[in-house]
Amino acid sequence: MASVNPFNLSDSEEEAERRPNETVDTERSPSDGAPGPPPGNPFSPPADAEPPTLLLSSNRTSPSGEGISFSAAATSAMAGSGETRVSVDVIAAQLLRDQYILTALEFHTELLEAGRELPRLRDYFSNPGNFERQSGTPPAKDQVLGPGGPLIMTVGRLLCGGKRINRAGSISTLDSLDFARYSDDGNRESDERVAVLEFELRKAKETIQALRANLTQAAESEVPSQERKNFKSSPEIQEPIRPLEKRALNFLVNEYLLKNEYKLSSITFSDENDDQDFELWDDVGLNIPKPPDLLQLYRNCGTPLPSPRSTQQTEVVQELEYQISLLNNEKQSLAEQIKKLQRCVHECIFVFTVVTFFFVPCWLRCLRKLSPAFQQALLSFCRMCSDSRLGAEVSRIADSEESVMLMLGRCLPHIVPNVLLAKREELIPLILCTACLHPEPKERDQLLHILFNLIKRPDDEQRQMILTGCVAFARHVGPTRVEAELLPQCWEQINHKYPERRLLVAESCGALAPYLPKEIRSSLVLSMLQQMLTEDKADMVREAVVKSLGIIMGYIDDPDKYSQGFELMLLSLGDPSERVVSAVHQVFIPAFAAWTTELGTLHTALIPSLLARIEKLLMQGEHGLDEHKLHVFLSALQSLIPPLFAVVLQNAPFTSRAKLHGDIPRRFPKPASPLQDVAAIIGSREMLSALLLLYDHQLEHEGTTGWDSLLWVVNQLLPQLIEIVGRINVTSSTCVHEFSRFFWRFCRTFGKIFTNTKVKPQFQEILRLSEENVDASAGNGILTKATVPIYATGVLTCYNQEEDRKLLVGFLEDVMTTLSLSHAPLDSLKASFVELGANPVYHELLLTVLWYGVVHTSALVRCTAARMFELVLRGMSEALVDRRAAPALITLCSGPEFSVRISTIPAFGTIMETVTQKELLERVKMQLASFLEDPQYQDQHSLHMEIIRTFGRVGPNAEPRFRDEFVLPHLHKLALANNSQAVESKRIDIATQLFEAYSALSCCFISEEVMVNHFLPGLRCLRTDMEQLSPEHEVILSSMIKECEIKVENRGMADAQGSMSIASSLVGEDAKTKFLSKMGQLTTSGAMLANVFQRKK
Repeated sequence: MASVNPFNLSDSEEEAERRPNETVDTERSPSDGAPGPPPGNPFSPPADAEPPTLLLSSNRTSPSGEGISFSAAATSAMAGSGETRVSVDVIAAQLLRDQYILTALEFHTELLEAGRELPRLRDYFSNPGNFERQSGTPPAKDQVLGPGGPLIMTVGRLLCGGKRINRAGSISTLDSLDFARYSDDGNRESDERVAVLEFELRKAKETIQALRANLTQAAESEVPSQERKNFKSSPEIQEPIRPLEKRALNFLVNEYLLKNEYKLSSITFSDENDDQDFELWDDVGLNIPKPPDLLQLYRNCGTPLPSPRSTQQTEVVQELEYQISLLNNEKQSLAEQIKKLQRCVHECIFVFTVVTFFFVPCWLRCLRKLSPAFQQALLSFCRMCSDSRLGAEVSRIADSEESVMLMLGRCLPHIVPNVLLAKREELIPLILCTACLHPEPKERDQLLHILFNLIKRPDDEQRQMILTGCVAFARHVGPTRVEAELLPQCWEQINHKYPERRLLVAESCGALAPYLPKEIRSSLVLSMLQQMLTEDKADMVREAVVKSLGIIMGYIDDPDKYSQGFELMLLSLGDPSERVVSAVHQVFIPAFAAWTTELGTLHTALIPSLLARIEKLLMQGEHGLDEHKLHVFLSALQSLIPPLFAVVLQNAPFTSRAKLHGDIPRRFPKPASPLQDVAAIIGSREMLSALLLLYDHQLEHEGTTGWDSLLWVVNQLLPQLIEIVGRINVTSSTCVHEFSRFFWRFCRTFGKIFTNTKVKPQFQEILRLSEENVDASAGNGILTKATVPIYATGVLTCYNQEEDRKLLVGFLEDVMTTLSLSHAPLDSLKASFVELGANPVYHELLLTVLWYGVVHTSALVRCTAARMFELVLRGMSEALVDRRAAPALITLCSGPEFSVRISTIPAFGTIMETVTQKELLERVKMQLASFLEDPQYQDQHSLHMEIIRTFGRVGPNAEPRFRDEFVLPHLHKLALANNSQAVESKRIDIATQLFEAYSALSCCFISEEVMVNHFLPGLRCLRTDMEQLSPEHEVILSSMIKECEIKVENRGMADAQGSMSIASSLVGEDAKTKFLSKMGQLTTSGAMLANVFQRKK
């Protein structure tokens, strides 16, 4: 008889027609997303599905209605043919086709023992494919196999080598098992597998008992027929709800809440019904079809419209009959499940017997009659340790979530110290999870203590991990436990000796701020951070404290804490560390400003308080301004410009008319941090764009009527700022720069229309350009104050269009002309040129202004222009100097006025100091030589003074050749000529300037020839003057001369020997040191030396 494939056998044409579709589903790849059995309760298949059967192969036949049982086949065969016997192969094929796999296995074993191996059974049990799923999405074992499924799969794995079967030639099957391995040698694998089988069998029995109890409860919950009649006859008596009905209604209610966005209510409802899984309908009951949702039930069976009483009774009867049918279906399904489970138990018992026969050693199968004492003594020879802590933990396996948490709480304190420091952050998830779920507060406290002390000096990445864990812990446990469990850990480490640990505390306070109770956030945490800010010596810790304070200010809601926040802002702004001050501007001030905006005190309290402190500082600093404090207050004001502008926009009359737009014009200066971005303060870039369009339109066409916040800026803030500007010292470049930058950011933020219509008119009203306006004797010297440079550099440079540049050029020209003609001090003009000259963008513009002065008809204006060249040449490109600056200076030198020519000398000196172009240097050298050698300048005392002063300033930095061949020889000539000066005042002035020049040049390297021919003779001439004018300075000069002579002698000796000795160089350095130390004992400024000479008269 030909071999028959049991998977191709069918009992009916209907099954043959259905199998191709099943084959398609079976061969579908995982990527096709073949649907598997629905998850959920393994004993509640869908209502339209076949009852589950025991499957070990990928194909499936029904053992129930369509299949023919083994006994039926045998009976029919015997009845049909009297003496005819059914062949063994037909029986095997029938068993395999009907999926009686265990019976087939027993049959195969008996045939093997009888020496009659059947090829069909041998091929079937040798094929690993018959014991694994083929679908792309494997279903749960219990869904396919029923309650005994795990045991059957275990048997399949044991028969196929004890591991998951893969399609490979080396897989061990029943034929290839090495039964010698399972002999009486005491191998532990057999013990383990027997234990697994016993466990699976026990679980199956427990499942059967649970199902029986469930079925009993369902049957008992049915209302007796008499009571049901009472309910029907008395509708006002409500039938008590059954457990199944309650679970079904709970599921539908939860589904309704989720579909209609009642998420919080759904969460609360789920928490109150924690014994039910709302994710799966199968959790409701066994084999119960899911009814329609609540909305559908309401539409179909909801509140009925007024209708005859008979219609209502009919609907009630139909509903009750439907419920009865559901219960009957449930009862029938449970009964079928119990029958199948009982069959599974019997089959599992058989399998356990078979496996025990094959794999369990004889000494285990045969129960010995040993006394318990003897058994205990015998087992004592096993090397086990349960009397130690670790042994006790190992021998006590956790059997629930709570016991796992308890075990982790006991073991982690012993694990952490033995983990490498570099890898301890790997323990953070374990520590946090245990601390969250552990039931004992003392153990939780110990675990959190371990977390904060996990690493001795955590680096940045490790601190981030710990902070991330703390935030996750806070989200999970809520504010109360954060206050009670996490904050004490921070408080303990606040004075730790390692700054990294204190840094972790500072960062934790900010990270935990959103999860703390508001009372704790504004009291305890704020006090902790304040203490660390005032006491901690580490810059990085104070920086983190300031950032955390900013976060606290973002969540604080107690208006009484405003004054404390303001004092903290001033305290942190005065910190000596730049990184701390930077954190104040980036985080603290924006967050504090946002809070004051909500309180409505930004422009009524915060900004006025800072302005009052600036005014008080200026009032106290008449004899010496504290520039650092001024910088602190002004920088704080500058950081408040973006939130102030946001307040103006948000309180504008047009705010309600804003419509979202796209791009934002690039009008704002780059913010110091994202928190100072106006778009972030407003809420979105689109909203800001819409508000800006309406803002510009309102200013240009409708004005500021009813716009209180902008009127405060125009009528109170701006006048007060301009008045403060007029009181600062114009010679303080730092103050001028700070206020200039403030006004620049202020005007750029509020826009060009605001600047042109509100800011510039107020400055122009004060800066009326006339000679009367610089009459200092009349108390009206506004053009000589810092208002001029701040207006020029802070307001007129905000926008760089052609009309703006023309306005700036015209203003500077008018100021230069007015100050020159009125003989007023030029400090305000110099401050303007210095501030603008620092930016190469304005070099061409400044040269345009200076050329206006060069060609001016007044010698006073030309003289002022010549002096301004010295300020702008530094940092200017050589091409621009050669093309525009040098010709302008030479033009000034060709004028008839000696004062104008003398005013050009400092500028020529600056060119000699900064330019390397040879042709340009030669032209400058020729011009300076004409000043020194032309007879018409021989008696020009002021010219000689200016040249000597310039040589002393530029000589050390000038080209060595220029210094040796031009500067030192001419200084020698001037010193020699000064010896014969008849006018003593002029002689004193020249000697003073020569002393300073030689003091500066003495530190330069000077060749021996120049030293002998010019430097030493010049010093000797100067000493001759000092002998008569100042013996103190004569001592210094004598020391200088002596050291220079020693230096020359040492060089001569070195030249004679062919090289310079180390000792001579050391002597030279020693001479320089002695000279500088002596110079430090005497003030060498021109004014002080002049006073000394006057006392000697």
